[in-house]
Amino acid sequence: MPKTSDTIRFYRPELDALRFFAFMCVFFFHFMDYVPVDQKTQPIFYTFCTAGAFGVPIFFLLSSFLIVELLLRELKKTDTIHIKSFYTRRILRIWPLYFAVFIGLIILGQFIPGVATNKVYAWLAFLFFYGNWYIFHFGWIGGPIDPLWSIAVEEQFYIAIPLLTKMGGRKLLTKVSIALLIVSYALCVYYAKLQYSGESGQWLNSFFQFQFFAAGALLAIFLKGRIPKWTISIRFILFIIALFCWFFAVYGFGVKSYDGHPTVSGAILGWLLVLGGSTLFFLTTLGTPQKFIPKSLVYLGRISFGLYMFHSLVFHLVFNNFKTYWEKPLLHWKFSSMTISVIGTILVFVFTVGMASLSYRYFERPFLKLKERFAIINSRPE
Repeated sequence: MPKTSDTIRFYRPELDALRFFAFMCVFFFHFMDYVPVDQKTQPIFYTFCTAGAFGVPIFFLLSSFLIVELLLRELKKTDTIHIKSFYTRRILRIWPLYFAVFIGLIILGQFIPGVATNKVYAWLAFLFFYGNWYIFHFGWIGGPIDPLWSIAVEEQFYIAIPLLTKMGGRKLLTKVSIALLIVSYALCVYYAKLQYSGESGQWLNSFFQFQFFAAGALLAIFLKGRIPKWTISIRFILFIIALFCWFFAVYGFGVKSYDGHPTVSGAILGWLLVLGGSTLFFLTTLGTPQKFIPKSLVYLGRISFGLYMFHSLVFHLVFNNFKTYWEKPLLHWKFSSMTISVIGTILVFVFTVGMASLSYRYFERPFLKLKERFAIINSRPE
């Protein structure tokens, strides 16, 4: 087992706050699965919720940046990459909660309708981390397991990145990242030309999503550990520009995670806006003084993996299975359907945070402590 160095640590608490922002984007995107949002009567809110899907690219970009940054620091310090230690760290971070939820869904599915699918091949796909490709070929399964497709994409990325870093360092990572960007936008053109009337599968294609991993890797390569020293006012302006990029991608170019695109130029420009907005959100956050970031946001970002893993299940239970129990008294007091939806969403958020907090403290943390024993460059203290 390689020795760790307590004197060398790379941890940016502000990026935990960005994780929580990314989760909330996804949360509001999945909100539309349970509460109808009309595009014609609620165009701004519809655009906001639709753009929420782009929280997943932020997760991808952020994960890639941190992984590549740590690998490059390890390469500089030890002149090599400890492949086995890298995989061990990733397994200890992802697998315990992932498989706990995986098994939990199977068990709950025996008692609660709609929680689990009876398709054996679907379970095998998520068991071996190619769930995104299963959905790509056979369509969404429906239910709480669907969001786990993004974990599969991350795991596919994790397989290659330490090997590439060990083989060629910054130069090879730069070349591969640029190649992935080219492939991603070649796929953009391909799917736009297919002229799908419904879901094209582009969103689920790992090689399309790798553009965000490529962006994160390039940021780590070219920043070289430097942190932006911008003022808060400049960061605020860049944050607004990033929001505009996302909103204009949806509202101006019709970009949606789940649909094809009618024109090649619109697809390319729209997804470049998504990529640019995601990158700006990252750069806006990186280096923000801690005094401007509430500790509660940092904590919620720290438990964001649990938030992501649990939120879809809680949405399903609150709105599909238990809705009659909490809805009746609200109807008795003549609350509007909108108010009931808001209360239901608040319940989902509170229960999700509660479950993620308990999971982090009592289930994930022992594995994270063990993970630190395999660290070459220490990151976030657990």
